[in-house]
Amino acid sequence: MTRRRLLNCAKTEPSKLRRRLAQSIRICLAHGGRVVRALLVTLLLAGLVPSAMAQPKETLIWLMRDLPPLTIFEGPKKGQGVIDQLLPLLIAGMPQYEHTLMRVNRARGLQMLHDPSLTCDAALNKSKERERWIAFSIPVFRAMSNGVAVRRVDREALTPFIQDGELDLAALLASGREKLGIIAERNYGQYLDALLKQAPPDALTLHYGNDALGSLLQMQRLGRLRLLLGYRPEIRYQAQQQGIAEDELQFYPIRGAEKFLSGYIGCTDTPKGRQAIVEINQLLRKLPRDQLSEAYAAWLDPESRSAYLEESRVFFEHQAQQ
Repeated sequence: MTRRRLLNCAKTEPSKLRRRLAQSIRICLAHGGRVVRALLVTLLLAGLVPSAMAQPKETLIWLMRDLPPLTIFEGPKKGQGVIDQLLPLLIAGMPQYEHTLMRVNRARGLQMLHDPSLTCDAALNKSKERERWIAFSIPVFRAMSNGVAVRRVDREALTPFIQDGELDLAALLASGREKLGIIAERNYGQYLDALLKQAPPDALTLHYGNDALGSLLQMQRLGRLRLLLGYRPEIRYQAQQQGIAEDELQFYPIRGAEKFLSGYIGCTDTPKGRQAIVEINQLLRKLPRDQLSEAYAAWLDPESRSAYLEESRVFFEHQAQQ
C-alpha cells in the first residue's frame, strides 16, 4: 500500500459518521502491517483522526423527582433545591460520562434502578431491602426525620397520644381511631417503615400519584383525612403551593423515630453502577459539606436550624475520620 493510499485511508471522509471512518481505519490496520500502524499512531497523536478512534462516553442517567426541598421542578424556587445545587458539581466532576437528566415519578424511578442501564438517583434513603438491588454512596446530606402533620383545628384528637411533644404513632395506629396518609413506596426510615408494615391495613391511606403529598394535603383540607406523614420542610413547601397557611398546620415529631436521616445517591447495582458509586464517593469526600447543610437548613423553621446544623457538622466530621 502506497503512502498516498495510506493517508487517504486514514483520513477517509472525516465529515462522515464515526462508524464509517472507524471501519476505514480497521481496513488500513488489517492490510498495512507495522508501518501502517506506526503511521496511524502518528496521525492520532497529531489529532487528525481523533473522533474515529475515541471511545464513546458511557451515558449516566440521573433520575429527577419533584421532591422539595431537594429538587424543585416548578414555582418561584424552581431549581433551588439541595440536590439541584449538588448535581451540577457532580456532573462537572465526572466528565468521563455523558450525563442525561430524566424526570420521573417515584414508581418509574424505582423501576429504572432495577434495569441494567447506568442509572442513578441523588435523593434516596437507604434500607436493607434496597441494598439488595441498589449500590449506595456514602451519606450525601442530613435531613430532619419525618413527622405527622395535622390541621390545628383537629389537633385535640391527638391529645391522648402526645407525650413530651411527640406523637406515639404506634399507639395511634393500633387504636384504629385515625387514618394516616402516606406516599406509596416511599422509604420513611428504618423505624417508621417497620411501624407502617405492622399497622392495620385500614389505618393507612396510600397515595400513588405524581403529586402525592399535594393530593394528601388537599384531602386533609377537605376533611377527608386528618393526619399525613412526611418531612416537615416538604410539607411546609407543598402547603404553600396549595395555598395553605403555615399556621393552619401543627407538626409532631414521632416518638421513637430517628431525629435525623441521611440522604444517599443510589445507582443500579451492576459493575458500571458500582464503579460510578466509587467515583461519586471520591467527589463527595472533596465537597464542602457545610454548603449542602446550609442549603437544607434554609428550608427549616428558625427553631430547628441551629440544632440541625450542629448535628450535621458533627455527623460529617465523624464520617471524615472513618
